[in-house]
Amino acid sequence: MGVIIAFANQKGGVGKTTSAVNVSACLGNEGYKTLLIDLDPQGNATQGFGFNKHGLEYTTYSVLIGAPLQNAIQNTEYKNVSLIPSNSALAGAEVELIDEENREYKLKSKIEPLIQCFDFVIIDCPPALGLLTINGLVSAHKVIVPLQCEYYALEGLGELLKTVKRIRDNFNSVLEISGILLTMYQHTNHSKQVVVEVRQYLGSKVFQTIVPRNVTLSEAPSYGKPVIYYDGKSLGAQAYIALTKEIISRESQ
Repeated sequence: MGVIIAFANQKGGVGKTTSAVNVSACLGNEGYKTLLIDLDPQGNATQGFGFNKHGLEYTTYSVLIGAPLQNAIQNTEYKNVSLIPSNSALAGAEVELIDEENREYKLKSKIEPLIQCFDFVIIDCPPALGLLTINGLVSAHKVIVPLQCEYYALEGLGELLKTVKRIRDNFNSVLEISGILLTMYQHTNHSKQVVVEVRQYLGSKVFQTIVPRNVTLSEAPSYGKPVIYYDGKSLGAQAYIALTKEIISRESQ
């Protein structure tokens, strides 16, 4: 049975999609059969694996409104990684599903028949706490929260943790936080202080790996490549390799 991990943070620009794409690629490179579900209407994870998000016949939107999950699965050119792509059509799903019965379980019901086919399913949630993110969290076993190393990013963390608790209490009793991932770290007193405060507040829930602000991580998506295939020796690539090993270690405990 595969492990389903959602990457979620209602604040944008914190490295959520970058993390989902690169952890998926690193898991595949480690030999784990991995499915990345792009649940963000921006479709950035789709582009991060080199797909043109326009004109796709089947997407996450198709799945949520009724298509079988297997219809939307795309093989990527990268080892052991498949993708369910997304584009702007997905934005309409929140409106179309609002009156549907069991609307919070739409994605979960589509994943469950195929979960045995994958070691890991990674869900890239949108930067909002709406119905799409709720579907992602209801489907997941674990959630990873990317957190930018700045004070403004800390403000929304409490609200997200409350949302995770509400999802666990009402829809998905197995959901737990796999970890808080510190991203966009710079060697400044400000970043260092944020790291200290987050670790004091959340302790072992914070991953040891810290993702630095790194130009290679910004460049790789424009080439449609995960960073380990764009420049595997870069600091960004090495950080995601280390993070992936940490995730695997936590899941094996």
